[in-house]
Amino acid sequence: MRQNTFSDFKIFVLGTLIISLCGAAVLPAQTVQLSDKQNNQLDALKSKAVAYLQDIGQAEDGSFSGEAGPGITSIVTVALLRNGVTVEDPAVAKALNYLSGFRRPDGGIYQEGSLYRNYETCLAILCFVEANSTGKYDEVIDRANAFVRKIQVGSDGSVARNQDEFGGSGYGKHKRPDLSNTTFLIEALRAAGASADDAAIQRALVFVSRSQNLESEHNSTKFAPKINDGGFYYTPAAGGTSQAGETANGGLRSYASMTYAGLKSMIYAGVDRDDQRVKAALSWIRKNYDVSQNPGMGASGHYYYLHTFAKTLRALEINEVQSADGQRHNWRGDLISELSRRQKRNGSWFNTRNTRWLEGDENLVTGYALLALSYCRD
Repeated sequence: MRQNTFSDFKIFVLGTLIISLCGAAVLPAQTVQLSDKQNNQLDALKSKAVAYLQDIGQAEDGSFSGEAGPGITSIVTVALLRNGVTVEDPAVAKALNYLSGFRRPDGGIYQEGSLYRNYETCLAILCFVEANSTGKYDEVIDRANAFVRKIQVGSDGSVARNQDEFGGSGYGKHKRPDLSNTTFLIEALRAAGASADDAAIQRALVFVSRSQNLESEHNSTKFAPKINDGGFYYTPAAGGTSQAGETANGGLRSYASMTYAGLKSMIYAGVDRDDQRVKAALSWIRKNYDVSQNPGMGASGHYYYLHTFAKTLRALEINEVQSADGQRHNWRGDLISELSRRQKRNGSWFNTRNTRWLEGDENLVTGYALLALSYCRD
């Protein structure tokens, strides 16, 4: 029976004093607690959201927003499982059966003709691992694991390590790797049981490091020195792209969702928190702490960001972030407050300010929000 190593993965913070990394002050995990009010809010938010997904969000075939492919169903199912819903629950059982119908002969789990094979398969791996306490899905996971490894750029030796795209994963249409897809790859591999020093994860780390605005021995791309603020952007490959745009000198602007994703990926790949890459990312986070928007992108991708924000800080065992103005933030409390004021009467969430990246979809955004909330308790 496969163990869910990803869910249990933790980086423990040593010491009892405030740790300062390049000015990014954090407090050890055991020193900050949620108030009774916050705990009650958390329970109410989760209960209403789970009820929405079970009673309203799911289609008869078991899918959640199936018109967008299987990815949203995977996200929602993981969110339900991580918030106390069991695999025997009818909504979860129907969703797992629906996802099983996307298994392909090559081991991938994706919609026929999909351009999003890596994305859809990685999300399915996370879902089946979460549901695999009995070992029922071992073969499914193993074959999907082999598939995403095979399509990683550079896995077959055809791309040299010194090329910007080496180690990344991406969508099929452009054949261009990006940080978002690569972080999904790392998460899926860890979920499937890979260690931090796994060859595919270490290849991915090369790409992740090149997606950071930090000139170092790990990053000699032409973009590295142009901003050099420690944040991350979408991709250095194929000429480079940041969803936050470029500076006048051609630098690719950092933004929060990719910065948290990049930092999380480094932690999962075994990078020590004393490493300059981690220090620089934490410094960027300190300077740009905000839960009301996706810093660098405004309202775009707000809920994807909140999920990644929570997962990253939880993995680092950080409970408080001291922002650049000296204020100390209990991020769990801030997250609960933000999601409380934005939840709809029916228990769902969707991005009312910007629907880019499918954030007008109630199922997807409710899945993101529930996942974020799942990291608010130890």
